Amino acid sequence: MRTHRGLRLSAGLVAAAMLLTACGQDSGDDGGSTSGASGGGFSVYVCEPEHLVPQNTNETCGAEVLNALFTPLVNFDPETSDPLWGEDSDDAVAASVESEDQQNWTITLKEGWTFHNGEPVDAASYVRAWNAGAYSPNAYGNSYFFENIVGYDDLQAPEGGGEPKATEMSGLKVVDDQTFTVELKAPFSQFPLTIGYTAFYPLPKAYEDDPKAFEEQPIGNGPFQMDGSWEHNQQIKVKRYENYGGEAAKADEVTFAIYSDVNTAYNDLLAGNLDVMDAVPPERIADAKAQFGDRFIERPSSSFTYVGYPLYDPAFQDVRLRKAISMAIDREAIIKAIFNGSFTPAKSLVSPVVAGSRGDPCGEACSYNPEKAKELFDAAGGYDGTLTLWFNSGAGHEAWMESVSNQLRSNLGIENIKFKSLEFAEYLALLDAEKVTGPFRLGWVMDYPSPQNYLEPIYSTSGSSNNFGYSNKKVDALIEKGNAAETVEAGIEFYQQAEDLILADMPNIPMWFGQVQAAHTENVENVVIDAFTRVNVSDIEVVG
Repeated sequence: MRTHRGLRLSAGLVAAAMLLTACGQDSGDDGGSTSGASGGGFSVYVCEPEHLVPQNTNETCGAEVLNALFTPLVNFDPETSDPLWGEDSDDAVAASVESEDQQNWTITLKEGWTFHNGEPVDAASYVRAWNAGAYSPNAYGNSYFFENIVGYDDLQAPEGGGEPKATEMSGLKVVDDQTFTVELKAPFSQFPLTIGYTAFYPLPKAYEDDPKAFEEQPIGNGPFQMDGSWEHNQQIKVKRYENYGGEAAKADEVTFAIYSDVNTAYNDLLAGNLDVMDAVPPERIADAKAQFGDRFIERPSSSFTYVGYPLYDPAFQDVRLRKAISMAIDREAIIKAIFNGSFTPAKSLVSPVVAGSRGDPCGEACSYNPEKAKELFDAAGGYDGTLTLWFNSGAGHEAWMESVSNQLRSNLGIENIKFKSLEFAEYLALLDAEKVTGPFRLGWVMDYPSPQNYLEPIYSTSGSSNNFGYSNKKVDALIEKGNAAETVEAGIEFYQQAEDLILADMPNIPMWFGQVQAAHTENVENVVIDAFTRVNVSDIEVVG
């Protein structure tokens, strides 16, 4: 994800780092969930979601709501991000995810799961959802997650116009009510991790009746169901689904309170008008720690901020120059002065919340060393002309970019430095067109907890978010080996080798990894925020 094509940060988290009458709803009062309910209700901060159809939701506020309304095939441990399914998790629909060659997969579902309208969660509901996500006339934002499935290309409209060849991917087949198979274009060991992502949630038949109405009142298979329609820019109310297939939610109801301003939300949290906030503004973190005490939550998140180089510009071809700029930046000082210590300096390309991440594979090139930086800078011939630092506007990047420029002037002697800030859409368009003329700021949030998700999209030659013009055939080959490994774990060594080569080439400067800074009122307890920066609303207990 650059603060990306995958899961995009909300505006609030970036600043901190960002009526379905036809289908109806069945309250499911006949029960069926594992016991554990305690009752009551509470409120959670969100921004206004862009969408609430899973296959079209790739930003954090929509994902927060869908996390309550849907349960994935594969779940993740909220503390370790380890993948869980089968007997390891009551809150995962997959009984098994199996493959002998990492290319042909068989997914078996647990029995007894239903959608909120009473429809069964069966194999057809997944095939239906994935085909809807891939079908290009739907223009769903998560379509690319299905592009490695055989038959995906036939669901894409021709460039000159017209309808796609097919409406269903040939690589998806329903075997029986509880089983379906997936044929990939190439082996992919990380596939079990990917199907925990929002794009792979199931859809009931009711979705097909009226997709637009479905978005206003989604029908999922999760611990909560909609309680009325989405009240845009105000709130989204959900209530416990009594026939849930997993462990019952503790609370009776949850209100996702929609805010356009993160400081307004924080003030409501202080006043007790909001119960849980997962994005405390950075300028108020010190206050939050004092105000909330042990009700202030801090943990690593998956977000990664970096400064990339336009390698298509001859001025940045010398790796010594690229490393010199990196070593001239005091990440610790910037984090302390600008962000109240709320980030962790990055010395790798893979977030520490992911299995297979390493503490400091970058070494010297990611460490502040102004003397060595100047030596490398001079050896590379310095930098002629004006150095332009690029970033998207309106997201709080001006202050830290100013600090970076001051350090480059002081440590490398680059006197002529200017800024170029643009609205995000225009900024991304220039990056995609390779028209950015200097170091540029971007971010990434994991879609699923694998080193592959931090490496292949950003650094492979054909990566969807490779905005550097970077290409290393050895890196591509190692990523392919990791993808073809026999297990998720077996792929890690190849991804680590690829990471080492990328860091040696330094197409970008790792800046910092994010931290979750959250807080809650005395009205609730057992508040857990996972590495995806999602509130585990089903586990929260109301005590106030």
